Amino acid sequence: MTRIKKKVALITGAAQGIGLETAKLFIKEGAKVILADINEDKVDSESLAINREFPQQAIPLKLDVTQESDWKNAIIFLEKNLGKLDILVNNAGIGSAGNIEDENYEQWKHIHDVNLNSTFLGCKYAVSLMKKSKNGSIINVSSIAGIIAGHNMAAYNSAKAAVRHLSKSIALHCAKERNGIRCNSVHPAFIDTPILNEFTKKIGREIAIKKLSEQIPIGQIGDPIDVAYGILYLASNESKFVTGSELIIDGGISA
Repeated sequence: MTRIKKKVALITGAAQGIGLETAKLFIKEGAKVILADINEDKVDSESLAINREFPQQAIPLKLDVTQESDWKNAIIFLEKNLGKLDILVNNAGIGSAGNIEDENYEQWKHIHDVNLNSTFLGCKYAVSLMKKSKNGSIINVSSIAGIIAGHNMAAYNSAKAAVRHLSKSIALHCAKERNGIRCNSVHPAFIDTPILNEFTKKIGREIAIKKLSEQIPIGQIGDPIDVAYGILYLASNESKFVTGSELIIDGGISA
């Protein structure tokens, strides 16, 4: 269990879902992890639970990913207390449904702030610290919605597709600079996380999961650990020749 031993990772949206599952997996594989989330109470309690099994390996951090000042302070905190950052997982995100006529401008901006602009800010301010280790990995969690579109997901499709292309731009910049940082995006389909709650509460969880599963060729939605293992691969040295790419974890839906 040493695939990322002695590495330092920062994961956003780490209080639940894919972010929390990835944090737990990273720690099991030897990393020290900063669990960052806007939900301070939840990230504190989850970090405390992790540290009971893996003492001092989880560090909670309140972080509003849409605020530039929060990102600046997070990097200052990391440099002062840990001296480096090897892995950045931009995972924080929110869902949205609305076609181009129904979507309002305020919601459009909010979706892009949380899903896209936060990724820009995280990468912008993390690179300066990450390049000191000469072996960094940025993993931006996009969505299968960044690869294939839906008629009623205008803002979400736009933001997640932009994350995919932004990741490529960052990868090429880092490659040109020879700073040792790789950057890739991850594209999950339906995963059993709280982001599905808005959908499931409308028609009931059992019916909702059945409807979503019917859209996946392999007949089921994914679990957070399915995505976490993909992120782990991109974070580890096993993927040292992988940059500017996308890892699709979708049960075959994009095929």
